[in-house]
Amino acid sequence: MARLLVTKLGLDGHDVGVKVLAAAARDAGHEVIYLGIRQTPTTVARIAVDEDVDLVAVSLLSGAHSVLLPALVRALRDLGSSTPVLAGGLIPEADEPALFASGVSAVVSGHVTSAEAVRLMTELAAGSAE
Repeated sequence: MARLLVTKLGLDGHDVGVKVLAAAARDAGHEVIYLGIRQTPTTVARIAVDEDVDLVAVSLLSGAHSVLLPALVRALRDLGSSTPVLAGGLIPEADEPALFASGVSAVVSGHVTSAEAVRLMTELAAGSAE
């Protein structure tokens, strides 16, 4: 299976959802590295590269997705990584095109089940391993 880095970006302290997702990915057989809350894009990118992960999954509920997610993708690229980034949380559908244009690979909403999110994570991670 895949090595997944799962975390929260920014000053958002609500971590129940991301912990459920991390547990679901672990239960599906993935190796999950959970960084916890209040991470910076630079820190997440550095750890993603150091740990050679296949996917970075980020949850945001703070409304800072338009700033933090592009910064994460840039930080990964600056380190020579093309690791896919999956974003979830409270992200308005209207903001998704700009996130995709910045390099975010996929966005999931609160209407997606854990199983669906893990399936998408698996597909994205498999694409990065090729």
